[in-house]
Amino acid sequence: MQKKLIIVESPTKAKTIANFLDSSYQVIASKGHVRDLSKYAMGISIQEDKFYPKYAVCKDHEDIVAQILSLAKSAAQIYIATDEDREGEAIGYHIAYLIKEQKNKKKKSSATQEIADLESQTQQPTNNPVFTLPRIVFHEITKSAILHALENPKTLDIYKINAQLARRLLDRIVGFSLSALLAHKISRGMSAGRVQSAALKIVVDREREIQAFKPIIYYNIEGDFKGIHASLDTYKGAKVKSQSLRDKEEALQMCAFLKEQSYSVQEVVQKNKVSPSPPPFMTSTLQQSASTNLGYGPSKTMGIAQKLYEGVATPEGVSGVITYMRTDSLNIAKEAKDAAKDYIKATYGDKYLPKTPKIYASKNKAAQEAHEAIRPTNLSFTPALAKEYLKPEEHKLYTLIYQRFLASQMADALFEQQSVSIGCENATFKASGRKLVFEGYLKVLQEKSEDKLLPPLQEGQALQLSHINAKECSTEAPPRYSEASLVKTLESLGIGRPSTYAPTIALLINRDYVVLEKKQLTPTENAFVVVGVLEKHFTNIVDAAFSASLEDKLDAIASSKTSWQQMLLEFYTPFMHQIQEGKEQIVSQKVSVPTGLFCPQCGAPLVERKSRFGAFVACSAYPKCKFIQVPQESTEEHPPCEKCGSPMVFKRGRFGQFLACSAYPKCKNIRQEAPKQEDTLFKCPECGGQIVQKRSKKGGFFGCNNYPTCRFLTSYPPIDKPCPECGYLMVYKAYKKKPSVNTCLKCKFSEEVAQLV
Repeated sequence: MQKKLIIVESPTKAKTIANFLDSSYQVIASKGHVRDLSKYAMGISIQEDKFYPKYAVCKDHEDIVAQILSLAKSAAQIYIATDEDREGEAIGYHIAYLIKEQKNKKKKSSATQEIADLESQTQQPTNNPVFTLPRIVFHEITKSAILHALENPKTLDIYKINAQLARRLLDRIVGFSLSALLAHKISRGMSAGRVQSAALKIVVDREREIQAFKPIIYYNIEGDFKGIHASLDTYKGAKVKSQSLRDKEEALQMCAFLKEQSYSVQEVVQKNKVSPSPPPFMTSTLQQSASTNLGYGPSKTMGIAQKLYEGVATPEGVSGVITYMRTDSLNIAKEAKDAAKDYIKATYGDKYLPKTPKIYASKNKAAQEAHEAIRPTNLSFTPALAKEYLKPEEHKLYTLIYQRFLASQMADALFEQQSVSIGCENATFKASGRKLVFEGYLKVLQEKSEDKLLPPLQEGQALQLSHINAKECSTEAPPRYSEASLVKTLESLGIGRPSTYAPTIALLINRDYVVLEKKQLTPTENAFVVVGVLEKHFTNIVDAAFSASLEDKLDAIASSKTSWQQMLLEFYTPFMHQIQEGKEQIVSQKVSVPTGLFCPQCGAPLVERKSRFGAFVACSAYPKCKFIQVPQESTEEHPPCEKCGSPMVFKRGRFGQFLACSAYPKCKNIRQEAPKQEDTLFKCPECGGQIVQKRSKKGGFFGCNNYPTCRFLTSYPPIDKPCPECGYLMVYKAYKKKPSVNTCLKCKFSEEVAQLV
């Protein structure tokens, strides 16, 4: 019997959907993009001001493509069911294109013909087989949503496909050209990208602010009127402005004067203040809240959310328990609003329902309002019930999403604000307090609001000043960005889209441009070097407004308002002119600086050079003489080398710091120090222990600290993101001549994380 074939991206998603359907359906996963540009060349042909991508089946997807095409041959019907965003639409297009090519064996399309077919489809819909395959979309993976989608199929959206095509080519042009230039002028391994570089400049600019910051000392005069803490508001008829009082002697003189005055209550004001319910989550706010409340990084948050969306165990079997997690929309389906209303009424009572249903609109003008915000798919699957079925990290994130959605549909909270003016003839102090009158949405968020109440006071009532002091304060430098605050900034500036926030930050960390320490993103020396070069020669690439304008143009393509070819051409011509100027004008930083010392092996001068991993001293006679020495990075004393007795010094390599004999290369002894607490960031996927950096004679590696009980090890750095397919540990693999990837050590799932964000 011929079966109906449904093609999705994720194996987990495929399994969940298959559970909802009978045996007449077969569901298969493409495991992401099946066609892409070459990893080893630009992969774009430009002819007569037109761009032709040279797509090919990804090598690591050849087997799955063969399987899809084999099933498609005998399928009674084929449904494209990839995610409903630009990337999902493009994946669906490439799958449909390969199916069409299989049926058209006698006449394979060239890159030129493929683009011509796309352009003709834009101008006038044709009977192109690629666009006749039914396309089904859904915002949640539940049985009702899947059945409804099958009953109401659509077709692939040519404009979304064009927008993704333009985005891919734009990022390839920027990343490929700029990265090659940086590698040539600065150091191998350097990279740049459209979103990546704009985000990096934001981090570097904040660090510059911190470095240039000079604290200001000022004084706040505070008085205590028998339990009422108040701050000086006016003095001798003038308003006391924030940070205006900077002379300590003047502040002390004011205190002495005010201490002798008689005070009374001049004004008592009480008013109600509404605290509006928060909107449901979209991608950026989920990442920010998960970071603040759970300590999860963006990549980890999205990995867990992906599992919750694609399918987890529930009382009714495997099902998706949240809606699609990559969204910039705050829209909520009517059915979900009605379900929330019924649940709130039954659980908390009528008074917790707003007078009219809550409607939220995204501040992002380009938000896809046809999509939904992130919400639970079934309110009866409460956090209390979910605890029996979900893993601890999944349960925490699900609870966050569940409670936020309910709160968004509840009544506002109400506070009573109190404000009191206490004064004398020459000065006024102000005190304030508040109390919670009605908790509203705070009921479900379980947030405690501590009341700060003032005692009952009457105007004209005399009060005694029991204590006064001039409190010394200091302005503080702006904080470094956390992952959450950087996501918020990228979103507010319009840089990138929901799907790019997490991979952009992960890329900056993996490329050694920023270091994540104590939840703060600190730029490295490499970051300053790269941003400095880009600011001088490629101002537009690191300019937030320019990056946001490109996003707007991509959105215009997706909404059929502009041509993707024209958009690319307008960018490409001046950009390549900048690249050529950069080749001619950027001074190479691969300069050897004389040290005044001589090589202990051959007597040639020693010079200081730079690499991606920092500065080092080497012989100027390289490659004839390969003497090299990394500068000592610590003055801390350690036991001498057990092999030759020379001092041991800290050196830095690809895997971080290690102790090595200072007599290198005569003595090549190295010593592995006990790992620091901050190095134990990842849990062992086998036993739950901590993964730490280790070293052996063959080099650095990562292993479990429960060795030899647990023998887990990997030579690749782990990343803070579980595999979206099987939940196992992901690692980062860097390549010199092809894009780097994050890949799973178990199921081999991988995703490109090169400069082309």
